[in-house]
Amino acid sequence: MKTPFLTLLATCAWLALALPAAAQSQLTVVNFGGANANAQKKAFYEPFEKTGTKIVSVEYNGEQAKIKAMVETKKITWDVVEVESPDVERGCDEGLFEKLDWAKIGAKADFLPAAVHECGVGIFVWSTVMAYNGDKLKTAPVSWADFWDTKKFPGKRGMRKGARYNLEFALMADGVKTADVYKVLATKEGAERAFKKLTELKSSIQWWEAGAQPPQFLVAGDVVLSTVYNGRIDAANREGKNLRISWTGGIYDLDYWVVPKGTPNKDAAFKFIGFASQPDNQAEYARHIAYGPTNSKALAKLDAKVLANLPTAPANARDAVQFNIKFWADQGEELEKRFAAWAAQ
Repeated sequence: MKTPFLTLLATCAWLALALPAAAQSQLTVVNFGGANANAQKKAFYEPFEKTGTKIVSVEYNGEQAKIKAMVETKKITWDVVEVESPDVERGCDEGLFEKLDWAKIGAKADFLPAAVHECGVGIFVWSTVMAYNGDKLKTAPVSWADFWDTKKFPGKRGMRKGARYNLEFALMADGVKTADVYKVLATKEGAERAFKKLTELKSSIQWWEAGAQPPQFLVAGDVVLSTVYNGRIDAANREGKNLRISWTGGIYDLDYWVVPKGTPNKDAAFKFIGFASQPDNQAEYARHIAYGPTNSKALAKLDAKVLANLPTAPANARDAVQFNIKFWADQGEELEKRFAAWAAQ
């Protein structure tokens, strides 16, 4: 009778040891969904799961309030979160994110300078650009002045409902050089100029709020030109559409990985971020969606066809503007309030 009893004790002891290990072998990674989430799954999640850790993918809309509530109540259910550039800065200042151990992630020198942050690692470079339907528009627009020219290009314009990007585009349409956009916008006169230029186009604007909308508007013919996230155009074209991008004066930015302060899975979170930041995995991500790698060594692993669609390709980046995080952190709240009042008039 001893043997079954001892076997039972041994089994229970094994289970007691195994259960915590099983709990630690799961990592919750939060993203913005859509084509980006699908690309992350192929390039990051599925390969990382082969190391023995299951990835639970969660979608959200960038709500920092959720992260703040978790940190303040010490009930952290998210381990790695994708955030936009203003949020990595703000969240770091507010103590919502862990300070990163770069020794576990990679050599800082391998990354674009903008991708290196004490609380975040740049995942990819994306761009807000002008797009049109190649089946419906035979003459390509080449500038933001063209976007504003409703006589040359009759029809509605799709624009994101918010001050960000639109004020910059308005100034470029009014003749401000890309290098001077934020210098001009930072002045009272510059902001007036941007809103005045927006007003010229107001009656022709069809607002969008979700990234999936601009390609839908263009395909349906609801708008003739639209601002859009470049990855959404790439995703539509992979489904057989013929949407084109005009890269001149595009505004590029980065999304970042962050780790909520106090996650019990901090070491596994750093391991995942390090894995996703490796050149091979970043190159694989860029093959699935046209967002540029932040690890410079990944570019050498991509063929010319893939490179041609990335915001980081030299031809596409030639006349681009880097989104100014500090400017929007300092003046964004005031400008967004002014925009909301202007849009409601």
